[in-house]
Amino acid sequence: MDLTDLLPYLIGVPVLAAGAAAAVGLRRRRTPPAAPPAAEPPASGAAGGTAVAERPTRDDAPDAPAAGTDLLPAPEDVAAAPPRETPAPTAGRLRGLRERLARSGSPLGTRLLGVLTRDHLTEDDWDELEETLLLADVGAGPTDELIAALRTRVRVDGLRDGDQARTVLREQLLALVDPTLDRTLRTAPTTGEDGQPLPAVVLVVGVNGTGKTTTVGKLARVLVADGSTVVLGAADTFRAAAADQLETWGSRVGVRTVRSDRDGADPAAVAFDAVRAGVTDGADVVLVDTAGRLQNKAGLMDELGKITRVITRTAPLSEVLLVLDATTGQNGLNQARVFSEVAGVTGIVLTKLDGTAKGGIVVAVQRELGVPVKLVGLGEGPDDLAPFDPEAFVDGLLQA
Repeated sequence: MDLTDLLPYLIGVPVLAAGAAAAVGLRRRRTPPAAPPAAEPPASGAAGGTAVAERPTRDDAPDAPAAGTDLLPAPEDVAAAPPRETPAPTAGRLRGLRERLARSGSPLGTRLLGVLTRDHLTEDDWDELEETLLLADVGAGPTDELIAALRTRVRVDGLRDGDQARTVLREQLLALVDPTLDRTLRTAPTTGEDGQPLPAVVLVVGVNGTGKTTTVGKLARVLVADGSTVVLGAADTFRAAAADQLETWGSRVGVRTVRSDRDGADPAAVAFDAVRAGVTDGADVVLVDTAGRLQNKAGLMDELGKITRVITRTAPLSEVLLVLDATTGQNGLNQARVFSEVAGVTGIVLTKLDGTAKGGIVVAVQRELGVPVKLVGLGEGPDDLAPFDPEAFVDGLLQA
């Protein structure tokens, strides 16, 4: 056999070799790579990069979410919902009223007793008593009444010691504060003409800076502590943070807040929606917060009148509470007069009563409006709003 006869075989050898190699390569590509040994898992955070663990199958992790399900963020990225709070009982707050007034260091009681316990009261002493009362915003009329009553008691009975002077002063101050006034919050549900249950509606009014929205939130806590169900209406639509602030107060005690989704919305519409929500939910009380009104802005006062008219289409107003800052003194009386004319105020809430010598505003505002102080704010705590107690108030003044 010569070379020519061997040529076809020599050409076929590389072809067959190439085909065999290709076949082996195909078989190798189809064969899955071996899994890494279980005893040597890839390390996380190794030098040169981060090793990522292989995602487990459904059989390995039965609790893994199915395809298409939104994955929850890491626990540290989840904002924990605030736990629901339990407001302090209102009975405890009544006991705390006297203690807070005593700690506030109000000089009214101390100054009055300091003068009354002097050996011989001269006209200058009586003038000093009068000045002290006027500076405490008791008002001219009530001050004249108190001075006249004290003169009579001193002339007839005398004041032999400090204890007797304290007793006499307590009696006269308590008479000025007037414990006979009805200070009950009218928050009992009513019934409509068709027999439908209606919530009590409480409208809260006042000027900016008196703590009105905060007072509404604290009042909700008072009502919840007393066992009432409440709906809040954020009708202060002109202050961007007011609705957020009120909603935060409500969420702490599980109270729903009705609000607008845009700033500057019609306050009357929000108030109407809140009352309707109260009817639908079967709530006991609807508290409606309003924008701070300045008494010299006729348009804003007209707006307040509109809110009142719209609310009463669904349910009658049970209370109109005017929030006053106790530190504003006689200026607070000017505000009170206008609000009483426009909104028909039925009760006063005095904030910032602790730490002020203006405690006499309690007497003055009641005389001016003929309506009682029903609630007082005595601190920054969430449960520092207390039903007003005349005896505890007077005792607190005299212990200062």
